[in-house]
Amino acid sequence: MDEIRILSPTGVCGSGFLESSFESALNQNPHVIGCDAGSTDPGPEYLGSGRTAFPRDAIRRDLRLMLLGARKLKIPLLIGSAGTGGNDIQLELVHGLVRDIAAAEGLEFRLALVHSEQDKTYLRGRLRAGRIKPLHPAPPFDEAVIDRSEHIVGMMGAEPFMRALEAGADVVLAGRASDTAIFAALPVMRGFPEGMAWHAAKILECGAAAVVNRKTPDCMFAWVRRDHFRVEAPDPGLRCTPQSIASHSLYENADPFRLVECSGTLDLTSARYEAVSERAVKVSGSEFIPATRYTVKLEGAEKAGYQSILIGSIRDPFIIRQIDDWTSRLAEKIHARVRMVYGDRLRPDDYVFNVRIYGKNGTMGPLEPVTEIRSHELCLVFEATAPTQEIASTIAGITRHQALHLPIPEWSGLITAIACPYNHLDRGAVYRFNMNHVVEPDDPCEMFPMEVVEIDGAREGKAAA
Repeated sequence: MDEIRILSPTGVCGSGFLESSFESALNQNPHVIGCDAGSTDPGPEYLGSGRTAFPRDAIRRDLRLMLLGARKLKIPLLIGSAGTGGNDIQLELVHGLVRDIAAAEGLEFRLALVHSEQDKTYLRGRLRAGRIKPLHPAPPFDEAVIDRSEHIVGMMGAEPFMRALEAGADVVLAGRASDTAIFAALPVMRGFPEGMAWHAAKILECGAAAVVNRKTPDCMFAWVRRDHFRVEAPDPGLRCTPQSIASHSLYENADPFRLVECSGTLDLTSARYEAVSERAVKVSGSEFIPATRYTVKLEGAEKAGYQSILIGSIRDPFIIRQIDDWTSRLAEKIHARVRMVYGDRLRPDDYVFNVRIYGKNGTMGPLEPVTEIRSHELCLVFEATAPTQEIASTIAGITRHQALHLPIPEWSGLITAIACPYNHLDRGAVYRFNMNHVVEPDDPCEMFPMEVVEIDGAREGKAAA
């Protein structure tokens, strides 16, 4: 082959894409359809809980169109980071959706399920062998971190996808994966220069995000060749330019020229970007530097506790002028009241009370460069995180009453300081990421067990009926 055509329907499965763009892309006869289905962007809750960031029905809609398109053309469909975090709960949820769609549409295909959830015994062994290394910045990491994690996944590279394709899979449904690995797998497997494969993959992974005038999540198409690749959005209303494609290399990266993957580093120092039409860009000169040691990044989430929140607003200019002092005194009052209620049963280190002040520095916290409050009102989000939901709820109740009537020197007697449209919301369990480390495996696929199953939608549909 001297060309591989790749279709990326959208930046993440469940975010949507235009059916007209997708149909136009299918008419270009792609060799493979790939789609990222997850991220750490929504935070640790989804990896920790197993829930999906996008609604189940939205994921099903995108999956259905992709499955129908891939089976119509008899080409592979590759899905990575299934269900947001890519743990086994989420992989199985998306697997169930795929089976439901196959039954409803009467589809037949070979499905490869590639797991990314990590065995804790394996990780403890790697740690003892000195084969787990920190990335900067890295939190403390030991066997206790492994043990208390709700879920730990490894971010797979291209090799597990290549193994699934070599096994004859028509559809590959994978757990947590490098976004780019999904799209680089087939061209690397076919012997195309890895610089071209990985750079094209970087542009494809976010769908139409690399266009100038993105209006909505949508498709991107690439023609990967031996000495260059070309990208163009199927929607005629979207336009790629050399600047828009080059600038996408900065997306989610600290270095615009060096992008690290499991098997090496994409080097864009010599990359060239040329407009070949008003809507398409040709890229050449991209290189790939193989790693001296293969590594797999770990992502883990542990339970931070249970949380209750209140949301309220302050419009009093006297309180706004002294808001830092007011919130500091409020925290002291709440901690004192918690000691009265729980005594020695709840230590100060057992719970966290936090106030986010929107209108001052609610977004950036201490990094906010604007120190002057320019708003006539502030929104305050009070957070109580504790070992149980009952304790968190109790602290939230204490917070509501203390914040409502906390006095200031300018006012005497009982005052009402804050208006709370949401007096008390119980969030349930909350999670935190707890590792930023890589594993050095003996083989690129050893951390990612695979099972291959034959899907016969017509038979499953009859059985369900």
